[in-house]
Amino acid sequence: MRPTAPVLLSATLLIAATGLTACSSGSGDDPDTVRISFKQSTDNQIRVMDKYLASMKTQFEKDHPGKKVKLVPIKAPDSEYYTKLQQMLRSPKTAPDLVYEDTFLINSDITSGYLKPLDTYLAKWPDWNQFIDTAKNAAKAQDGKTYGVPDGTDTRGLWYDKGIFAKAGIKTPWQPKTWDDVLDTARTIKKKVPSVTPLNVYTGKPGGEQSAMQGFEMLLYGTGPGTADPLYDRSSNKWITAGKPFKDALSFVKTVYGEKLGPDVSDALDPNIGTRVRGELLPKSKLAINLDGSWLPQDWLKGSGHEWPEWSQKLGLAHMPTQDGQAPGKVSMSGGWTWSVPSKASNPDLAFEFIKTMQTKANAQKWYIANSGIAVRKDVAADPAYVKAQPGIKFFTDLVASTHYRPAYPAYPKVSTAIQEAMESVTTGDSSVEKAASTYDEQLKTATDGKVITK
Repeated sequence: MRPTAPVLLSATLLIAATGLTACSSGSGDDPDTVRISFKQSTDNQIRVMDKYLASMKTQFEKDHPGKKVKLVPIKAPDSEYYTKLQQMLRSPKTAPDLVYEDTFLINSDITSGYLKPLDTYLAKWPDWNQFIDTAKNAAKAQDGKTYGVPDGTDTRGLWYDKGIFAKAGIKTPWQPKTWDDVLDTARTIKKKVPSVTPLNVYTGKPGGEQSAMQGFEMLLYGTGPGTADPLYDRSSNKWITAGKPFKDALSFVKTVYGEKLGPDVSDALDPNIGTRVRGELLPKSKLAINLDGSWLPQDWLKGSGHEWPEWSQKLGLAHMPTQDGQAPGKVSMSGGWTWSVPSKASNPDLAFEFIKTMQTKANAQKWYIANSGIAVRKDVAADPAYVKAQPGIKFFTDLVASTHYRPAYPAYPKVSTAIQEAMESVTTGDSSVEKAASTYDEQLKTATDGKVITK
C-alpha cells in the first residue's frame, strides 16, 4: 500500500465512508478508549492491516486492563485516503487518537498543525534507538521535531513474468542495463506475445503518488550522476524546474503509452489499476513487466483473498537500471508510513502506548513480514528469521544502499500533483513532452511560491 494527491470529497462522503456518524460528539468521550484510523484496502478480500491491528488490539487490551481500542478504518484508494484523513484531523469532534501517515504527506500535515510532536515520548522510549536514522528523518519536520514513528520502509524494482519471457524467447534471469533495454524487451514481448501487456508504468492523476513515485521518480532519479536530487536543490532550498532529466523521464512515459507497450490508457488511468495489477494481471500472466514496489507479495499470502503461493516461481526480480547504465547502475525510491498522533487527539498518551505495543521487536517483525515491508528496526533487520521469511526480502533490502527519498517538504504534495498531470498529458497524447514540461514549470512556481531554480 503506498504510497497520492488528494481528491476533494464532501464531508458527507467522508462521514459515510469512515463510519464517523456515531462520533460527532468528539473522540474524547471516553478517556479509556484509543481511536485509531488507518487506510483500509478497497479490495474487500485484502485485509492485512486489519488483521494485524486486530491482533494488536487484543494484546493491548490484555496488557492494559480497562483500556479499549476502537479501530476506525478509512476505506478508499490512496488518492482519496489523504483527503478523508485531513478532513478528520481538522476538528476535535472527528480527530482520532492515532493515524496512519504516508511520509510524503506528513510535512504538509505538520505545517497545517494537524499533528503533535512526539519528542517527549520518544526520549523516554528505549526502543527508539533501534530505528535507523533514515527512517527517523522521514518523520522529522523542518522544525527539528519528530511527528511519527515509522512502521517500515519500502524499495522498488522490476517484476517480470518468467513464463511470458520464455514465450517471447527472452532469457532469464533478466537484468536490463539501460532504459532502452527495458523498452526493447517490452517491444519484443508486444511482437511475440501480443495477448499480454508488455510493461506497466503507473501514470496520471488517478494513481496519485503511486504514479509520481513508482512511475515518474523511478525514472527521474535514474537520469543523473551521483546522488544529486533532481527535484529539489538543497543548497538553495529551491525546487528544480523541468530540465533535460525531467523531459527524458516524460519521454519514457510517452513512449510506453504512445507505442502501446503499457495498459490501455483507460485502464492506466483507473484509480484501481494498482489493485488490478496485484490481484489480476500478474497472477493471471497478463502482464510481462511491472515497475512496482517491494510490498506486492502481501496480496498473495495465504488468507489475502488473492492467494498465489507460486508467485516466487512464476515471477523474477530485476533492479530498475539508470538511464544509460551510469553508476550506480540501479535506482530505487523509498518511502514508508508512520504512526502519528493528531494535535487534536483526546487521548495522546494512550495513543503512544499503543504505538509501543505495535513496535516491539516481535510485533514489528510480524508486521514487516505480513505486509512485505522492509525493516526499519536494526534488530529485526539483523534477524535471520526476517531475512528468510519471504522470497524477495533480501533483493529489496539490498536496494536500500542505492535508494532515494523524496523531498517530502510541505510543498511536495502539490509538486507531486503537477508531476502526475504532466505524466497524464503525455500518456493521453494531449501534450508534447515540451508542452507538458512547460506547464509543469508554471505549476511548480505556484506550488512553491516561486522558490524554483533552473539547472
